[in-house]
Amino acid sequence: MSVGKRLLALAVAILSASAVVAEQSVAIRDVAHIHGVGFDPKDPSRVLLATHFGVFKASADGTADRVSTTRDDFMGFTTVPGNDDLLVASGHPETGGNLGFMVSEDGGVNWRQVSEGAIGPVDFHALTVSPANPNVLYGLYRGIQSSRDGGQTWTMVGSGPDSVIDLAASSTDENTLFAATGAGLHGSRDGGKTWRLIGPAAPVTMVEIGTDGTLYAFFVGAGLYSSNAEATQWTILTEELAGREFLHMASDPSAPGHLVAVTHASEVFESHDGGKTWASYGS
Repeated sequence: MSVGKRLLALAVAILSASAVVAEQSVAIRDVAHIHGVGFDPKDPSRVLLATHFGVFKASADGTADRVSTTRDDFMGFTTVPGNDDLLVASGHPETGGNLGFMVSEDGGVNWRQVSEGAIGPVDFHALTVSPANPNVLYGLYRGIQSSRDGGQTWTMVGSGPDSVIDLAASSTDENTLFAATGAGLHGSRDGGKTWRLIGPAAPVTMVEIGTDGTLYAFFVGAGLYSSNAEATQWTILTEELAGREFLHMASDPSAPGHLVAVTHASEVFESHDGGKTWASYGS
């Protein structure tokens, strides 16, 4: 091979390697279509982002690396209370269709289907694990589904409220469930069979249970609120953030006041005071 051809081959190899690096490591602000967020159970200094293009791990330096071996669309992504080795999700494979109920036991790198769910394969756009009993899960697909055996089998519970956006299971009672909907925050005391409106009939884009049992909800036009586990005493934490709306939130298991949230525009924000003040994650 001539010197010219060797140099050309080397240049191509370098460019190819650079392209791989660029594809794997990006600025957090360039991670789009984020459908779920959670603190890395093995390293809470980093945040996991489930996206339309795979699972990324974000760092405080402002960068994110793709960790999943696939570019599947991960929906309903969440960590599992008390189990640092397990992540759960649903969604769509890159090639189309539905993924069913999926788990990862290596930090989001590899995923396997555990169940197709009821009337499946399902695509849980919302998925929550009960902190009171991690074997109990609830998912949103053609209504409310529940599992009592860690996701091995699923049953249809009921239709649920109209326009459900997000779900959160209570920290004190495995049969208590909250739903963020376009018509307000709803609660169920019987595992999702019956529901009642909690608070004003204003759209709620997100509901989350913190690792200390705090209930969080984002009301459109009002902001982020917190409550006790029974949802009877509400406190405003942050007024509306310049038109931003939180869609996903997670609580640091090692520091409950440390929160991370994702907006409707896939912006990632962080709070160190229980949600009172926020700054861009990695800024």
